[in-house]
Amino acid sequence: MSVKGSKLTIYASIAANVLIAVMKFIASLFTGSSAMLSEGIHSLIDTVNGLLLLLGIKKSKLGPDKLHPFGHGKEIYFWSFIVSILVFSLGGGVAIYEGIHRLYNPVEKSEEVNILWNYGVLIGAIIFEGASLIVALKEFRKIHPTGYKSALEDSKDAATVAVIIENGAAVAGLIIALIGVTLAYYLEMPVFDAAASILIGVLLVYVAYFMANETRHLLIGESVSDRDLAFLEKILQAYPQIEYFGNIRTMHLGPNQVIAVIEVNFKDDLKVLEVERLVNEIKTKIKNTNPKFTHVYIETDSIRKSSFQ
Repeated sequence: MSVKGSKLTIYASIAANVLIAVMKFIASLFTGSSAMLSEGIHSLIDTVNGLLLLLGIKKSKLGPDKLHPFGHGKEIYFWSFIVSILVFSLGGGVAIYEGIHRLYNPVEKSEEVNILWNYGVLIGAIIFEGASLIVALKEFRKIHPTGYKSALEDSKDAATVAVIIENGAAVAGLIIALIGVTLAYYLEMPVFDAAASILIGVLLVYVAYFMANETRHLLIGESVSDRDLAFLEKILQAYPQIEYFGNIRTMHLGPNQVIAVIEVNFKDDLKVLEVERLVNEIKTKIKNTNPKFTHVYIETDSIRKSSFQ
């Protein structure tokens, strides 16, 4: 996905979360609902997360320098990892704590002002979060037309994936909160409200784990997909001058930046100048056909052999 598409997704998410967080906190103040308070904290954290992802996108566009010769593309992975930590510690942790606290200190029905506060805010939040999720999925679909689950796992656009996962979890959390406050009010059992808060916390902990695990691989240095490897092999196989190739090593430097190192042996009857021309031609063809391969290195001892012929 393009940087522009990622930003649009994040801007939509931030706008939705700001409005939703305000509504949730107001409802929590008037109703005393722990599930609503947990959801308000969740939306506030999602807003901060969106700002951190924008910061990561901005920093990832910085060019190479002496300390970072391949650029700063992995900045987005670092900030996405920070976002996963915030979701785990502040989102999941606070929600679970608030739920447990309410189990021992329940808010009685007589203390609640109006159940309509909760319904109005939750339904409004579902609409806003749903709209934000649709925008994110629409942008994501432009690059990955089929198979959301596998595409999310294979995608290297950590910022957009984070927004999609967070918004999806937000919609699920809102539904849990809606069920919790309804059961607590009509059955006059505050335990359901507390349980909803705990479930929301568990959901956020799982989301944080998924996000952290995905960005961990990218930070360490994840290779390209099998489809991209097949693309490289197809180009190399088209050259009859190549005797054999192998040991293709790739690593993502960013969502749309890949370094590739390929070992190639050319046929022994080729001259030095012809080998050099072929190396440059292959590198240019790879970069022009698939621009994500920003750094292509071809290792060969054919030039050294040719110089002694």
